[in-house]
Amino acid sequence: MKLYFLRHGIAVDREEWKGNDFERPLTDEGRERMAREAKTIAKLDLGLDVIITSPLLRAKETARIVADRLKMGDELIEDERLGPDFDATRLSAILQERAKADAIMLVGHDPSMTEMVGQLAGGARIDLKKGGLACVDVQDSVSLNGQLVCLVTPKILAL
Repeated sequence: MKLYFLRHGIAVDREEWKGNDFERPLTDEGRERMAREAKTIAKLDLGLDVIITSPLLRAKETARIVADRLKMGDELIEDERLGPDFDATRLSAILQERAKADAIMLVGHDPSMTEMVGQLAGGARIDLKKGGLACVDVQDSVSLNGQLVCLVTPKILAL
C-alpha cells in the first residue's frame, strides 16, 4: 500500500492567532500555494483510493483543495486520529480499516507526520515542509515496515 503524507499548507502564525488552535486556518498564500500544488498532484496521477485528513481546520482546508482538484470530494474523510496525537498505533488502526486500498493520502501536521514518515522508512531523518509530500510503500499495517519512495518539497509541487 502506498501512503502519501501531505503536510498542511502555510497557516496563520501560531503567535498571531488568537483563537483555538484547532481553528487556525491557512493563509491566503497557503491556499493559493496549495491550489498550485494540487494541480501538480493531479498530474502525478497517484491512484488514490481515499484522502484522510486531520480534523484541524488548516489540514481540512489543505485536504479539501486537493480533493476538489482530484474530483475526490466523496473520498475525503476526516479522522481525529490524524490530529496532534497521530502516532504508529493510530496509523495502524487507520490502515487496518482501509486494508483493501492501494493508495491513501494522509493530511496532517508536524512533528507527527515527519516522525511517522521517518519511522516507516527505517528511522530516517527527513524534513517534511509545510505543503510537502512524502510517499512510503508499506507492506503490512501491523509491523509498519516501509520504504520511502519519494519526498517532494512544496517548491517543486507548486511549480
